[in-house]
Amino acid sequence: MKKVLIHKIAEINDVSFLNAIKTILESKTHSNTISLTSEQRKEITDSKKEIEKGLYFEQAELENEFNKWINAR
Repeated sequence: MKKVLIHKIAEINDVSFLNAIKTILESKTHSNTISLTSEQRKEITDSKKEIEKGLYFEQAELENEFNKWINAR
């Protein structure tokens, strides 16, 4: 079955259709690996450094500030 599918997919030239197949295949593969761009890796590294320095807000703090802002309107 796999060989038949590979052969049929190889004959398709419609990029949009191939992207749809790719999306389906990616959703069904069991790989837990995510490919990140260098920019994404840098953002993660920078975010971790900010967390280590305490430069973040807890969810409860944000909700409290949001509620204050809503009630002040």
